[in-house]
Order: sequence, then C-alpha cells, then structure tokens
Amino acid sequence: MRKLILEDGQEFTGDGFGAAGDRVCEIVFNTSMVGYQEILSDPSYTDQAVVMTYPLIGNYGMAADDYETERPSIGAMIVREYNDLPSSFRSMETLDAVMKRFGIPGIQGIDTRMLTRSIRDHGSRKALITGTDTLLEEGLRILRNTELPHDAVSRVSCREIRSCAAEGEAILFNRNSGDLEGKNTGRKRIAAIDCGMKENIVRFFNRCGTDVIRVPWNTSAERIRELDPDGIFISNGPGDPEDVPETIDTVRKLIGNYPVFGICLGHQIISLAYGAKTYKLKFGHRGGNHPVRDLETGRIEITSQNHSYAVNACSLEGTGLMVTHINLLDQTVEGLKCEKDGVFSVQYHPESAPGPQDSGHLFGKFLNLL
Repeated sequence: MRKLILEDGQEFTGDGFGAAGDRVCEIVFNTSMVGYQEILSDPSYTDQAVVMTYPLIGNYGMAADDYETERPSIGAMIVREYNDLPSSFRSMETLDAVMKRFGIPGIQGIDTRMLTRSIRDHGSRKALITGTDTLLEEGLRILRNTELPHDAVSRVSCREIRSCAAEGEAILFNRNSGDLEGKNTGRKRIAAIDCGMKENIVRFFNRCGTDVIRVPWNTSAERIRELDPDGIFISNGPGDPEDVPETIDTVRKLIGNYPVFGICLGHQIISLAYGAKTYKLKFGHRGGNHPVRDLETGRIEITSQNHSYAVNACSLEGTGLMVTHINLLDQTVEGLKCEKDGVFSVQYHPESAPGPQDSGHLFGKFLNLL
C-alpha cells in the first residue's frame, strides 16, 4: 500500500506500482486517453507527478520505438487502474517494469476524479508519495521542508553537441492549402537548442529531409554561429522559462540573423528574449484536446499541450511580437510571430505522437523560411 499526501493536507491511499521509495513532486493532471508511454518519457514532465484522468493505464504496454527520451525523468504516475497484462503486439515490456528500471514510483486504485477536481479547483502544488505508515504530520513536514528544484532543463538537455542526420528529401509548406508537400530542395541544417527535446521532434525534422544539430541548453550564440545552421529551433522542456537565462540570452543574440521556431518552453523563451513576460497557470494545460484558433486563417486546430507557464498578453506591447494563436478554453496566448525577424512560435506540440495531427504543417512553414 502507498499513500499520496498533498501540501494542503489531503490524503489518498492506493496500491503501489513502479519503483518503491518516497518522492516529493509537483502534482498535475493529463486528460489524454492514449499516450501514457510518451507522457512517461516526455522530459517536460521532469519532477512532476502526473495524474492520468483516463481510468485504464498500462493495457498496451511499452513499445521500443515510442520513447520521447532515453531516460525518463517524470516524477511519478498516478492512475485509477493499472493493467499489468498488455495486449499489444508491439509491447516489449510492461509500464511497471520500465518505471522500476528508471526509479519512477506509481500509485493505482485511488479516486483520480476527485484528485483531478482538487488540482483543478486549488491548483498544482507539492505532493508526497510515501508509505501508508507515514503520518500526515510527518508528511506535511517533509513537504514544507522540500523545495522543488529549478535545474530541470540542465538535467534533461543533451550534454554535448550531436548531429542527427536526415534521409530523403526536404518538404515545403503550401501556404494556400496548409499542407506539406515534398520537394527536393537540398539538405538544410537546423541548430536545435535542446531544453528537453522530445525525440519525435527530431524524427519529424529528419523525415522532412533536414539535418538536426542538437546543442545543449547553455550553448552560446557564438558557438551556434560556428555550426553554420540555416535556422534555429528552440525545443520544449520542463519548468519555469525564467530558470534558463543563458538560453534566453543566446536566443536574443540570434534573433534577426536566422529563421527561428520555438515550441512550448521554446515559445516562452522567445517571448522573454523579446522582453515580454510569462506567468504560471493555476493548473496548466496537459492533454490532447485543446482547441486553438489561428487568428490569421480563422482555422481551429485541436492540439496536444503540456505546460505550466504562459506568455502574458499584456506584456507584448512594444516587443515586436504579434499574437497569432489563442486557446479557446481560456484565451491564453498560443502562438507568436515577428515577421520582420522571421521568428514564430507555438505553445502547443505540433509533433505530438500519439496525438492530434492538425498542426504538423508548422514544421513545413519553418522549413520554408530556411
């Protein structure tokens, strides 16, 4: 038996799976119906305990080709019902086995609907996963004395510059139809600032016939210029964007010299590089069903999202950035651009797998700028 203690004193008791041991995390929820492997291995969930609102998790196992990183760094996974007998022919091992291997604790059998409503109503906060013998007073003392870390990006970024070569032909974006179309234009080279980049982003660029050079989060603008890229990409990643001032400074120095595209944390870093502000959402956006309106076309896309922070729309005045997308659930900023500099960004994940495919054209749009 395992116990979940929230910093406001709420307790939930269930059965453990995955790794043993105590863990303090920020608790959040995800409304996706599929994709628990991608969620488990997404570096953006570093140090977070993710509550899955879909009730049955683990039923299709873990496939070798579906990891978003080699070493998952999620804090914990909390589910209503865990299934340890996966039925998919692609499954290589169980979710429980993977979580044990990477030291990730889990709890099943609790009321995830009640827990999700608590997060929705009272916001994300610290939570302790522990044994049932831990008294509430002791658990609250541990939570009070444990500070959530601010070095998540440095822990999940690549350690050295590495090249991910492409195969095939480049792909252009058809501005009239909004589709990707294959054209043999020669290989382009993108410098991708890795703040916790998902593997499917690299796969997407490579399928488009584009070479990707992954550089660590704190790589200087001078070193990136030496790589002679055709464009700059800033990846997703965990935590508060203000925790990576080195990346913000690098992006600020590169703006205007290359086409720049940012996703999720990269979107927030671009806004800070231009002088805008970000703020923390009450419980964030995490799921595969968020409607976003493209203000330039009027088109509504269903998007996959995973973030705790958003760009303050009121802080954009005078920065040179223009809002291009808004979230139809809460009107938060979902996309920005500076046409003069060839810079654009989105808060959501156009590469999401599994997830909506509505926004894949954004990669083609970026390639057209190279």
